[in-house]
Amino acid sequence: MNKRVYLLTIVSFVVGMVELIIGGILDLIANDLGVSLGKAGFLITIFSLVFAIAAPILLTMTAHIERKRLTIISLFVFLIGNALVIVSQTYSMLLIARILSAVSGSLLVVLCVTMASNIVEEKYRARAIGVVFMGISASLVLGIPVGLMLGNAFGWRAPFILITALTVLSILGVHFFMNTLAPKPAIPIKEQLRTLKNRRILFAQITSFLFLAGHLTLYGYLTPFLKMTLGLNGTWVSIVYLIFGVAAVFGGGIGGMLADKFGTKPTIIGVIIVFAVSIFMIPYTTFAFPLFLVVMVIWSMLSWAITPAMQSYLIESSPETSDIQQSLNNSALHFGIAFGSMIGGIVIENASVENNATVGGLLIILALGTAVLSMTKKARPSQESAHTIS
Repeated sequence: MNKRVYLLTIVSFVVGMVELIIGGILDLIANDLGVSLGKAGFLITIFSLVFAIAAPILLTMTAHIERKRLTIISLFVFLIGNALVIVSQTYSMLLIARILSAVSGSLLVVLCVTMASNIVEEKYRARAIGVVFMGISASLVLGIPVGLMLGNAFGWRAPFILITALTVLSILGVHFFMNTLAPKPAIPIKEQLRTLKNRRILFAQITSFLFLAGHLTLYGYLTPFLKMTLGLNGTWVSIVYLIFGVAAVFGGGIGGMLADKFGTKPTIIGVIIVFAVSIFMIPYTTFAFPLFLVVMVIWSMLSWAITPAMQSYLIESSPETSDIQQSLNNSALHFGIAFGSMIGGIVIENASVENNATVGGLLIILALGTAVLSMTKKARPSQESAHTIS
């Protein structure tokens, strides 16, 4: 496989880190800027929301621009956004910086996937896309512990200094090692959304949205949860996040094996049920740290175990529009992150962080309902044919 795919994977990893890296240093940012935890958490919400909306729009608007040139331009904008984070002295300035990073980052992820699929032989195309997505998923899982360790040691701006440095290296790498790549006509947004007329697809995408929303309601505020309920200091919080990240990475592999062995539908339903039980249990395990860790590992593993099964299920449900479904599912996941982090902030502001797990669990129950609807509800003939792209 073309080794330049790994360069694109690094770019996707750097972009992905920015989304959730703030989650581990919420309290540091809140204290430094004099805002509440809920308001600090909105920095995750706004990034994910802009990320989900901007990607399909920008892809259509920039369809005529050569891909290597567009990637370098996007990386420069991404660099400026993260440099602004470093120098931000007010919440408003930090919010603007996050929006700038999200807009450019959303386009970069799509470009990485597109370029990776075009620089390899057809027989390696699926593997290349998978490798790029590994960079994204690894960044979402490991971004928080990396940010937490650097933030506690050197201040909350330190993680963004690292990201800025990695962005500069990414620009140099793309400039010197990537070849020019002619653009291809983009699929109009209306045509992409038309595939959601298939009820099976629609409810599957809603399931992804609700699942991530329920997860982020607690995970986005895990640092204050750990400090307030378990009394952990910064070092122990970093250790917990590291355990969480490692377990989540293994969970993605386990989820793929389960889907291959038992099928996508049983895996999706089973993961959602056990995930719901684990997140509901979290607040009731804080009296014993070892017990909490056991339940947390289960929760973290299942948080990514559903992804391979869901991706495969979408391909099975609509093989002729699989590329579009992967793109829409990426938007659904980021909408879920935005919604979950927003709900989590509201819960903290109006109740207590101890209630975040329960609220998140309720969203997971809704995800179970939409998953069942997707797998059992028969679409009308007119709807079944709607997902075919003409």
